[in-house]
Amino acid sequence: MPNASISNAIKTLEELISSLDNAYWEASTIERKDRFYDVISTINVELSELAKLSIQDHDLEYEPITPEFRQANTKLSNLRRLLDDTVFRSKTASKLESDIGDVIALAGN
Repeated sequence: MPNASISNAIKTLEELISSLDNAYWEASTIERKDRFYDVISTINVELSELAKLSIQDHDLEYEPITPEFRQANTKLSNLRRLLDDTVFRSKTASKLESDIGDVIALAGN
């Protein structure tokens, strides 16, 4: 997602949160739930910071704000690799894989 706007970043992050939330509730072990919750928390902090921006700023180019989110690519890549072992519902896994790819591209912006 080269040169994504802040409003596009918010939409992309919210879509990933929704997919992660589904995966969290579908997870059958505490370890899996913890893995999803960790990423959800990181993204929520980033969204919280983005919510503080003025609506006029939403057309500006997006750059990651929080240090945790700047380092999220590693966690997201690891989660993406483990999808087959951690997410059993095909629809959730497919959506999550797509959303993770979008956010990795966004974070690498």
